Amino acid sequence: MSDKSFQSFPTAAIAVDPVHVGTGGARLGRVDNTIVRDPVTKVPKIPGSSMAGVLRTYVAMHEEAAASGKPRQVNGKNKPYYPDCAGQGQPRRDGSGHCGQSSCKVCTVFGFARGDHGGFAGLASLSDAHVILFPVATRSGPIWITAPGALRLIEGLGDFKDVADKVLHLAESSDDPLNLGWLLLPVNEHNMEKVATALDALHVPKYIVDRLGIVSDKLLSHVVNSNLEVRTSVAIDPATGTAEEGALFTYEALPRGTVLLWDVTCRNPSHFRIGQAVVEAVASIHAVRDVVRTGFPYLEALGIGGMGSRGMGRIRVLNGPAPSQNQDSAPEAK
Repeated sequence: MSDKSFQSFPTAAIAVDPVHVGTGGARLGRVDNTIVRDPVTKVPKIPGSSMAGVLRTYVAMHEEAAASGKPRQVNGKNKPYYPDCAGQGQPRRDGSGHCGQSSCKVCTVFGFARGDHGGFAGLASLSDAHVILFPVATRSGPIWITAPGALRLIEGLGDFKDVADKVLHLAESSDDPLNLGWLLLPVNEHNMEKVATALDALHVPKYIVDRLGIVSDKLLSHVVNSNLEVRTSVAIDPATGTAEEGALFTYEALPRGTVLLWDVTCRNPSHFRIGQAVVEAVASIHAVRDVVRTGFPYLEALGIGGMGSRGMGRIRVLNGPAPSQNQDSAPEAK
């Protein structure tokens, strides 16, 4: 058994639909319902708490499906993985809430609220999912834009000190400037070989790797925020079936084709106890990772964030397929 305390697994995903992870309210401005942004770079992101909450629910759904209709018994009572071990799971008088058992993959990997065994932080933690490649329309077709700050999230890619401001860097130079949405920039040549190799290791599709563009960190937030998808919706009056007066609103989303990167950090189960019991559900760091991965196919089928009924939220994990032994009960992504 490994004595390593923890290990981080970089995970990349591509947006199959536009993705709206909102800030939880409306504001005055061009868009009513905005999405979460990094407070420093102002580039949109998906908070790790959002990712962890969704994956916890999907893993609980997966475990319940794997039980094949045979109710799980805890303290002599039926205790389904879903919905009991999903969500916040605060113990309730009716007995629902997290089970907190050392044999439960959901509670040991994602943690559980206070109960018979106190609280447990969980063996897996997820970082925020940051945009590393962002699709932008140009007169030469779509180009996926990145910047040194985004590329530094990929281990071993260096500092990119040769990236100039107010310039678009492509694999081939051009005498003609190129537009990124409304922004027109001169084009310089840049060696993309190292970046392409790193993206290939994350299983980023070749059609994206072949159409990379690099801009400065200062320019990236302007390019991204000027090219987000913005939609308009209206609430429907249930009595009339028509648009409700004054209920028009707008909301923004990361466009489909956006590539995101986050870390899944897994702790060694042998270093922890639940109450006085050893962790029985998972035996190694890689087993913890595999439990998290069982939720990945559900991200493509059921999505993350809001506006799911309006065709938003699905993302496809590129480099973290669920283990083969768990595929039978995973949802089929269309």
